[in-house]
Amino acid sequence: MTPDELAGVAWHVSSKSANGGPQCVEAGPLADGSGRVAVRHSRRPDADVIVYTRREWESFIAGAKDGEFDFF
Repeated sequence: MTPDELAGVAWHVSSKSANGGPQCVEAGPLADGSGRVAVRHSRRPDADVIVYTRREWESFIAGAKDGEFDFF
């Protein structure tokens, strides 16, 4: 994605992160109205970004809520 495509993203850090923590993940919806969600490393905001479709993001959130990713 280009910096212009990411310019309107309202980045969010989980409230479960301790003060943004040293290695946090930020996520936010793209401003283009597509429903896609961008994800990046908060300490490296100019590095690569992963973009998920709305369906992929909703599936991930549903899995997280169901405990699918409770590894520990």
